Amino acid sequence: MESISPIIKFFMFQGVPFETVILILILPIIATLIALLRQVFGIKAFGLYTPLIVTFAFLATNGIKYGIIIFVLVILSGIIMRFVLKPFRLLFLPRVAIMVTVVALFILVMLTAGGSLRRTGLAAVSIFPILIMITLVEKFITVQIEKGTKTAAILAAETLAISILGYYLASWTMLISLLATYPWIVLITIPINIALGKWTGLRAQEYFRFKEVLKKI
Repeated sequence: MESISPIIKFFMFQGVPFETVILILILPIIATLIALLRQVFGIKAFGLYTPLIVTFAFLATNGIKYGIIIFVLVILSGIIMRFVLKPFRLLFLPRVAIMVTVVALFILVMLTAGGSLRRTGLAAVSIFPILIMITLVEKFITVQIEKGTKTAAILAAETLAISILGYYLASWTMLISLLATYPWIVLITIPINIALGKWTGLRAQEYFRFKEVLKKI
């Protein structure tokens, strides 16, 4: 406890769990990472909020592999149900409601199968990360309708990749120890984001996309 900052100790004395304090401090770091990947590298994903909450959903599951399984199941269910419901020409909200119902049932079947196969970690996944994953359905469907299934699948894959990276960052013992000792370092994310907000250069992805044009220049 000697290495823990007095600020952290103050929050703990007020009844806030140590894990909660650290997760809140890690949140702006992961958000900055997502902004960096988008602005500098061109990895779009489903915006900033979605990969952020998926990261914390992964932290709430009994191991990241179960979180990835649920994530993939939700996306595959969305793709399948998109084509199943297409002939019915339903309005957006009723369509989403049906998809959420189907995804919820799929997840229930998966959890039951995990229990029957003695995969106790899978069967014991809490409702919190499951609900977060299910919210992906609406985001995925919106992109499907506006930009097509291929684009939606690419954004989903990018979201998954960023969320996995965020999960390992949030689980990094060295970072947790650093934040516990020097919690004020999260303030460094503010000038970093100001710099990212003024970014005017090409994204790394665009260098590959326009490499032939750049060669001519």
